[in-house]
Amino acid sequence: MKKKSAGIVLALLMGTISWAQSKEQKRIVEEGKKLYRSEMASWYGTDVFLDKFKDKSTRAGGYFSYATEHQTICVFFSQDAAPKILATFAFDSTFSVNTVMIDGQERALSKQESDLLAIRQIALAKLGTDTLFKFYQDMNPNIIPLNDALGKRVYVLTGPKKVGVVVFGNDYLLTFDDKNELRNTKRLHHNLIRTDYGKPGEVAVSAMHTHVPETGDLITATDICTLMLYAKFARWRTYYVLSQKNVSIWDCEKDQLIVMTKEAFEKIGKSETKP
Repeated sequence: MKKKSAGIVLALLMGTISWAQSKEQKRIVEEGKKLYRSEMASWYGTDVFLDKFKDKSTRAGGYFSYATEHQTICVFFSQDAAPKILATFAFDSTFSVNTVMIDGQERALSKQESDLLAIRQIALAKLGTDTLFKFYQDMNPNIIPLNDALGKRVYVLTGPKKVGVVVFGNDYLLTFDDKNELRNTKRLHHNLIRTDYGKPGEVAVSAMHTHVPETGDLITATDICTLMLYAKFARWRTYYVLSQKNVSIWDCEKDQLIVMTKEAFEKIGKSETKP
């Protein structure tokens, strides 16, 4: 980059610090990382469950994950009318199956687990009855219940069945009250963005997608979750989300977000192309 263009970039990035420090952006990043931790625990918890407790698999009604202060817990519950926990897996921040704490003792659900299961099951039922939800071939809906200081909510993400595919969009947020009653269902992206990677002879260090106005002017928590899960496989270093007003830039190596105005982003592009 030429000196003149580097000076413009520095000035523009300094001008975006207030954006990067905004409460809304912090909330989105934190929410995205919560979703990521839940999905990672569910991914590897499923592997361990099928490896260690295959005899219980026919009794399993499903699974969900949740965070504690120092761990992320994945539990499998039974199909009984009054479900009970069949197995519990406690992961540290590495999500390594070599350090996971495994508890195969069957037990009753805690209050936290009962609430998470309740809202998960309501969301699952809505998937089968509400025409808002869309389904695609070779893709599965992933249900992620959360319950913390921000309230009770369930995200539904769309995950690919095939290797070499990243899916953004076709995601939803269901919010609940303290009594586990559904209050609102919202579609987050208004389309589905499928990105193929790893084709022979094709290597991309960055990629992007665009948000329509209804999705908002920032990257979504579900976008961040998807990037944290798949960017390492796609070997992306940077990912861009373009909206009507802003450009969200996700550093896939550092898991950090910078947001600048679309006008500032376009000025940088113009400065780099000047002779």
